[in-house]
Formats: sequence, structure tokens, C-alpha cells
Amino acid sequence: MEDQEVVIESENKGYNGQNVNLMLLATFVKKGSIRNTVYDIFNNFSVINEKVFLLRDTTKPHQYVLTYNVDKDKINKFSDIVENTVSLHRKKDTNTLYTLNALNELVKIQNNGNLDNKFMVDWSNYRNCIVLTKHNSENVSEIKKIDTRLVKIIHKRSDLEDQYDEEKVG
Repeated sequence: MEDQEVVIESENKGYNGQNVNLMLLATFVKKGSIRNTVYDIFNNFSVINEKVFLLRDTTKPHQYVLTYNVDKDKINKFSDIVENTVSLHRKKDTNTLYTLNALNELVKIQNNGNLDNKFMVDWSNYRNCIVLTKHNSENVSEIKKIDTRLVKIIHKRSDLEDQYDEEKVG
């Protein structure tokens, strides 16, 4: 997981006609804890549009990621509320989710070691994935790429009660 918590702020004027500071969160879970974690998310956060996206790590079949938008102004330290949670940004063109730390590492990798906030990252190798950083044995930050596919959109708590069967998650 990430060493630092990075908070994204974006203004969304379209949510119920109100200005909302959105934060995209991702919670990493194993197959057996999806249901309980989704309950925790809905019970502890004001989830925008009451949607949680269930993504599967395509290289580790029992690893899943729950992504969801929350109202930043209504939470403090999210990782204390739901374990294994990080804040992400999204690149819509390639459907890439990433942390700011990972973005900085990508810039350095693609820009000959230079960190430049005007540098345009080539996202083509990061389609449909989550990009994080991890530290290697020398404590040097490296890119961690998690290839994902969408399994299900959990629309609201009733999806868990009415339609959601964790044993059938693909």
C-alpha cells in the first residue's frame, strides 16, 4: 500500500445541485470480505450516487478493489474508518486510477528522472489499471500496476441484500 495518504479535491456542481468536494477512494479487499467491507463503506461514508464499483485484480483472482466517490468535507482520515483504503485520481481516457505519488514516479520514469508538473504522462501502458507506488528492499519507490476489470456496480445497500452473492463474484 501507499506510505502516505493523498487527498484529492475536485469540485462537482452536478451532485444534487450542490457544490461537493469529491474524493475517489479505493479499498483493497479479499473475496471473503467484500460484503462486510461494502457495508462498512455505506455505513461510514456519504457515498456519492450510492455506487461502489467492484473491480477484480486480473492477476490475483481473490484480490478485489472497491472504488467509490465520497464527499471530502464529511470525512477526516478515511484509512482509520475503513482499512486498506487509499485516495486516487482518475484518467478517464484510459480508465486509469492512480495516486499522486504514483503519478510523480511515472513522470520521473518517463521524463529521464526529472519531476516536472507540466510533463504529460503517456498513459497508454496503464489502461484499465490502478497505479500505486511501493518501496523495494532498498526503500526506493517503485511503480505497482494492478490490472483490473469491472465485476459489478453495487448501486446501494439493497444490492447487498437483494442481488449480491459473494460466492458468484467472478
